[in-house]
Amino acid sequence: MTVPRQVLRGTTYLVTRRCAHRQFLLRPSKCLNGVFLFLLAVAARRYGIDVHAFCVMSNHFHLVVTDPDARLPAFHQFLDALVARAVNASLGRWEAFWDPNSYSAVRLVSPTDVIDKAAYVLANPVAARLVRSGRLWPGLWSAPELIGGDAIVVQRPKHFFDPKGAFPDTAALQLTAPPGFASADDFRRKLESALAEREEQAVREGQSRGGFLGIARVLAQKPTGRPTSGEARRNLRPRVASRDKWKRIETLGRLAEFVRSYRSALASRRAGDTGIIFPCGTYLMRVAHGVPCVGFT
Repeated sequence: MTVPRQVLRGTTYLVTRRCAHRQFLLRPSKCLNGVFLFLLAVAARRYGIDVHAFCVMSNHFHLVVTDPDARLPAFHQFLDALVARAVNASLGRWEAFWDPNSYSAVRLVSPTDVIDKAAYVLANPVAARLVRSGRLWPGLWSAPELIGGDAIVVQRPKHFFDPKGAFPDTAALQLTAPPGFASADDFRRKLESALAEREEQAVREGQSRGGFLGIARVLAQKPTGRPTSGEARRNLRPRVASRDKWKRIETLGRLAEFVRSYRSALASRRAGDTGIIFPCGTYLMRVAHGVPCVGFT
């Protein structure tokens, strides 16, 4: 039985999705950057998702987001489906775009964990030995100084989108500070410090391992290409991240209790008890079947 995903209001996540067969289908280009950023802005507004940081690599993307209304799965489904359709159309391909097992939403337990993962996201291009600074990455990369500043206004791409369709002419994406920080400035300062530390370490490691690929070579890669190095298989798929051991244990304990309560409620419903109340964080049964759920009326 698939373990149910708990979706709670106000949770901050590190979200990751990888391309099928590790192909470079998200390789930076004017078309790709415009499509992804426009759809991210539209999806965030439609589903009320707060975006804090993002980085789109050639074969995967990372987001750090907060989900005030427990709508993350709908947001992710909308974004993934339209990015796949639009980019496939631009490449003239019909095959599966995303790795079917790659959707990951890791709950970030504390502000310290949010800083750690946001810095991880923004240091990705350096850690992958592609460029010496995230600011040099030709793909989508959210500069920390945009947090709490003016919204990023994105024009609707001319490719794929019907000018007379339902999508707006422009979409605005506002980068915000996550819960738990005194202000946007507070979050930005801490993120910049953590990012600088990660990038400095990644540069040292990159130099010792043969240097960096560079922008020209990144842009010259074919979308159907893929890394030559292998990738570990059957790794653990965490749902929680915390550097504090006891907070991690506590959060995992609550998640385990949710799973037990959910399965008990599901068994009761299958036995005919349509009034059984599902635990807080139930998503699919609540959205698809309208079951009563703690925290929702």
